Amino acid sequence: MEQQIYKGKLIQFHPLKIAKKEQLTKNTFSLEFDIPGNLQDNFKFEAGQFVSIKFIAHGTEVINDYSMTSAPYEKKISLGIKVNSSEGATSELFKNYNTGDELMIGEPSGRFTLVSKPNEFRTIVGFAAGIGITPILSHFKNILHNEPRTRLFLFFGNTSSEELIYRDQLDHLVKTYDDRLQIFYFFSREKTADQFFYGRLDEKKLNLIINQILHLDDTDEESTIWDAVDEVLICGKGEMIKSLANACYHHGIPKKNIHFELFEEYNEDIYPVEREFSLIENIEVEFKIFGKEYETHLPDNKEKILQQLLIQKFPVPYSCKSGICGSCECYLEEGEVELLENEYLTEKEEAQGKILACMSIAKSKKIKLNFDLS
Repeated sequence: MEQQIYKGKLIQFHPLKIAKKEQLTKNTFSLEFDIPGNLQDNFKFEAGQFVSIKFIAHGTEVINDYSMTSAPYEKKISLGIKVNSSEGATSELFKNYNTGDELMIGEPSGRFTLVSKPNEFRTIVGFAAGIGITPILSHFKNILHNEPRTRLFLFFGNTSSEELIYRDQLDHLVKTYDDRLQIFYFFSREKTADQFFYGRLDEKKLNLIINQILHLDDTDEESTIWDAVDEVLICGKGEMIKSLANACYHHGIPKKNIHFELFEEYNEDIYPVEREFSLIENIEVEFKIFGKEYETHLPDNKEKILQQLLIQKFPVPYSCKSGICGSCECYLEEGEVELLENEYLTEKEEAQGKILACMSIAKSKKIKLNFDLS
C-alpha cells in the first residue's frame, strides 16, 4: 500500500494485477482487475465511481482517473478507457501494460452516485456521449440488478457506429431486461435511416426525445413518461452536460435530481448564476494547503475564490472548476461566502463548514480556508 496526495486529497494505492485487457474500438480499451480477498473491503465501491491509476508514462509518474463500468455485485473492477492522443499518458498505459502486469490502483472515489431504492417504482433516464457511457453502464447494471421496479431509458451519442463502445453489453442488458430498459443510439457524423437519431445530444434533441419517445406512459394515461422521471444521469463533455442539464431543469426536473460526471476540465458554470452580490473590494484571504500557510488579497468578489487564487498562481487543487469533482473542497474557517452551485457536498458537509472554492463568492472582507481535509 502507498499513500499519496492527489488533487488535494490523500489517496491509498494498492497493487492490483490486470486480469483482462481488451481493445474495444480504434481508440478505446478496457482493463479488468481481480480484487484479492485481503483487499475486498478497500475496493468496495458504489455504481458511478472511479479509481485512480498510478503508472509511468514517458519516464514520468502520472496519476489518471478512470470510471468503472463494473457494478458492485460483480466483485471486480472493470474500466473503460479512451486514448485521446498517441502522445498522451493514456496511450502509454495501453502500450506498456498487459494482462498479468501489476498497477497501483487508488481506492474507489467519486460522488456520481445514487441512493438505491429497491422497493420503489422509479423512472431513471441516462444521457451519455462516447466514453461517458462508462459510469452510466455501471449505474444501469446495478439498478437493473437491484431494483426490480425501476425502468430505465438510455440515450447514447457517438460520432459513428465504429466508435460505439460496449454495444454487446448494452444489447445484452436490453435482451435480459427488455420490459424495463430501452436504449437509443445517436450518431453525430454518420447518417442514420431515421433523421431523429442523427446529431448531438443537446437541448434541441432533448425536446424531441421528450415529445417523441418519453411521451405516452402505459402506466399512467394522464401523464407522460417524462413527467414520471425521478433521476437524470448525464456523462460526457462539458458543453453537452451544460446543455442537457439546463434543458432537463427547464423541463421540470429539480437540480438535485440531475446528476452529472465531467470527463474533462471545464471552466464554465453548468447553470447560469442568477444571484447578484454586493461588491466587496480588497478581500484578505488566508489559506492552508499541504501544511503551508498562505496570505493574499483579492481585488474584489466579482470572480469566484478558486479562479482568483489560480490567477495569482497559488497551488490550489482543482479539476473541473464547475462544482462537480470536489477537488477544491475545503473548510471555511472564517468569513462568509455564497456557494453558487453544489453537485458534490452533502448537506452534512456543508453544515460542517465545507465549501467548494470554485463555486464560492466572497461575502466578507476576510476569508480563511483550509484545504487540508485529512
